[in-house]
Amino acid sequence: MLIEQPAKFLRWIYPTALWRMNPTEKSVYLTFDDGPIPEVTPWVLDVLDRYGVKATFFMVGENAAKHPEVFEMVKARGHRIGNHTYNHIGGMRHGISSYVANVDKANELLRTNLFRPPHGWMKWEQFLFVRSSYKVVMWDLVTRDYSTHLNGRDVLLNVRRYARPGSIITFHDSLKSLDKLLYALPRAIEWLQAQGYSFRVFD
Repeated sequence: MLIEQPAKFLRWIYPTALWRMNPTEKSVYLTFDDGPIPEVTPWVLDVLDRYGVKATFFMVGENAAKHPEVFEMVKARGHRIGNHTYNHIGGMRHGISSYVANVDKANELLRTNLFRPPHGWMKWEQFLFVRSSYKVVMWDLVTRDYSTHLNGRDVLLNVRRYARPGSIITFHDSLKSLDKLLYALPRAIEWLQAQGYSFRVFD
């Protein structure tokens, strides 16, 4: 549970970041990390369209630069864009200036006020700099669709077990997640809708 739904003490590390939205409103926030890529993102968009759902895509700037047609497709379909650094860099291996420069380089293309750190970690000093320009969005439920130890049914079970009002739910539009997404994403949306959840994006 410490992985799928972070404990309260982990949320204190970045206290002004968004971990969970309004717990009194029966809505969830679907998010997708690491894209956009042509092999996965268009399929995700088609699934979201089928169910009338909007989501937030935390994009790697380099991927958006390599695949501008997919980047524009996400925007044209009415979804929210977030910054996930330019090269998917981990904050623990970088100083403040190089990390912030990488974030800002991505934003020259992405033009967003939302940011999520790759791997969910950055140094406290990096967080202080980033939060001065961006709304830092973490998560309340990570599906672990990236894990080689889980299958699509496991990913779906994580959603069913841990989703709650205000949850920020993290999937990945990446090749390593594709086989799990094919099974879990449409079924997760159907289950959430059947439970009465609405889907929202960030301001």
